[in-house]
Amino acid sequence: MTQPVRIIISGGGTGGHIYPAIAIANTLKNINPDTEVLFVGAEGKMEMQKVPQAGYKIVGLPIRGLQRGFDLSNFLLPWRFLNSLLKARKVIKEFRPQVAVGVGGYASGPLLYIAGLMKIPTLIQEQNSYAGITNKWLAKRASKICVAYEGMNAFFPAEKIVLTGNPVRKDILSADQKKSAAISHFQLWDNVPTLLIIGGSLGAGTINKSIQGAIETLKQTSVQVIWQTGKYYYEACQKAVAASGATNIRVFDFIGQMDLAYAAADVVISRAGALSISELCLAAKPSILVPSPNVAEDHQTKNAMALVKADAALLVKDTDAQQNLVTTALELLNNPERKEVLSQNIVKLGYPNAAEQIAKEILNLVH
Repeated sequence: MTQPVRIIISGGGTGGHIYPAIAIANTLKNINPDTEVLFVGAEGKMEMQKVPQAGYKIVGLPIRGLQRGFDLSNFLLPWRFLNSLLKARKVIKEFRPQVAVGVGGYASGPLLYIAGLMKIPTLIQEQNSYAGITNKWLAKRASKICVAYEGMNAFFPAEKIVLTGNPVRKDILSADQKKSAAISHFQLWDNVPTLLIIGGSLGAGTINKSIQGAIETLKQTSVQVIWQTGKYYYEACQKAVAASGATNIRVFDFIGQMDLAYAAADVVISRAGALSISELCLAAKPSILVPSPNVAEDHQTKNAMALVKADAALLVKDTDAQQNLVTTALELLNNPERKEVLSQNIVKLGYPNAAEQIAKEILNLVH
């Protein structure tokens, strides 16, 4: 008979932190249904919605990140951090976790710091090829550090590192078997090259502007487009497509069934967030990465370069996107040999059992 296990998972801020955290929780529950998982996030951030939707309880801390430029809210940061430490201590005392897990983002800082002081084993999951500030700060007290890229001993003690990859949704693994379902779902034409454009859960301004500026070009081609714009950009992009009369461009604010989107795609344009890259590796899709310049320590460029060096993806700089992105995509769509090379190389970088490996490391710390 399995014993109940209590795990706290903290972090969030973006889908790139939240979805791997939920995948880890689901895997822990699959291994031992008696596992209790409590999430800790940042008040007002997307994890406060997404985690309960996945069926888990979450507690919010008043922690915030440093805002760029002069912002009065930055003066409240010391108070918010101290208050978050106190609340984290209260949560830990009440829940009594056997292991605390941090998935990155500033919400994981106070919780894992206090857990370390209280002698509770801690595990960090670093998704990017360039470690975040919070995880570097927490690494000294961490028991284990699960990473998705080689060479992370540049940031963390080598003896604590386990190369696991990033957890992603399992349905993406079988995307290649769903082509006909994908064509039906997105109302596409059969045997027409398909370009998938994704900009992360919030959308990507530069990518959207690049596509918007090339609608007439795309309209004249023999390709079809699935364009996920993000909620903020959706209305303007939808209107631009409608005004052009293009019938080969499907516009969505959000795509729930990403497995079908990957199944339909012959080439993918994407930001270079850790979760997006992990999904592209498992889906084995020829990809053009446009790293966001608006992220801490430019980690998306570093993520993308890890693939470019392995000849597993193409890179278009954010500053060059409006001029070169669509041209690059059309050239790749019309180059079967290059697509095949990229597809074969990117699939080698995937870790299909990442969630299981991370769950195993967590349970080893329990025992």
